[in-house]
Amino acid sequence: MRASTARLTNSPVRLADLQFPQVNRLIHRTRLAFIHLDNLLAYAKRDRDGRIDGYLAAHLPDECVLLFFRKGEAVNAASLHTAGRHVITITEALKRMRTEVERGDLTYCAAPMEQLAWMYTACAGAYQPRGIDVKEPEKFFPVLQQEKVTGVLELISNGRVSYLKFDQGKYLSGHFCDKPDNVPPARYLESLFDAGPGGAPAMSAGTFPAADDLPAQAATALVSTYRELYWRIVDAVEREFPGEARRRAQKVTAAIVDTHEALALLSVPRGTDTPDAVVRPEDLSGALTDWALQLLEGAEVMMPGTATKVLKDATREHRYVLQAAGFYGKLPWRVTW
Repeated sequence: MRASTARLTNSPVRLADLQFPQVNRLIHRTRLAFIHLDNLLAYAKRDRDGRIDGYLAAHLPDECVLLFFRKGEAVNAASLHTAGRHVITITEALKRMRTEVERGDLTYCAAPMEQLAWMYTACAGAYQPRGIDVKEPEKFFPVLQQEKVTGVLELISNGRVSYLKFDQGKYLSGHFCDKPDNVPPARYLESLFDAGPGGAPAMSAGTFPAADDLPAQAATALVSTYRELYWRIVDAVEREFPGEARRRAQKVTAAIVDTHEALALLSVPRGTDTPDAVVRPEDLSGALTDWALQLLEGAEVMMPGTATKVLKDATREHRYVLQAAGFYGKLPWRVTW
């Protein structure tokens, strides 16, 4: 299978050459056709040896898809492609892998959580490209010191990705792709600029804010649960105020959707597919809580006691999910079961 020639945005780096730092390769680069993705995900969740912090890197014809794991659980995903880099849903990441099963390949590696957080942040919208002259490497790092750069530098050389953390231009720590243990970081970084048989290395650089943790996105099933709760609350209000509930719900949604973007997912009409969007579990809970509070406050004014009745009727089947999210404790009405 011939490797794709697609290149990372505004750089000479080929997407097919991307290699990320790791502490252990559980699956070396292998054709996707030979990998059973469902078994891999199940192994990561259930087997003690599979409950690792790490990432899965899938090289597809026009992109590199990353799937991030925390203790074996897939928690987020991202894509690096010819037009940029951005966060995608886990469902979409797996769909793209399965679509290109004949032309893609996969690597599965363990890595420290700090590195995973940096890999994710580099794709989450704050990445700032930096110019780099491979013929004058001695000028690159002094500029970072002069500018007192604070954050993480992503440095790619012939596909090898390294991450270096700076504070006010001072190097603090880093994660390096395939750096021998006996080679100091400074010497390894110098080697990234060395010309090879093909000439000067293909290099790319950029900075972004340092992050301490890897955020988890809400699973599709959880989004569906909150969407169902949204409409069950509408139905319960409709029983109390026939012909009014939908209009009131839409009015409240329109008023706060700029603050709670997750409401755009929850308010999608029944009978249609849930749009593909990255959202965190706490965003779903916060959106439903504020929306329900404003909707039911109006109902309480007209008919005291309505809010408690609506909440009890509409959320009974999913009360454990809401209790775990602290939903009831943020509302002024006491609901007992």
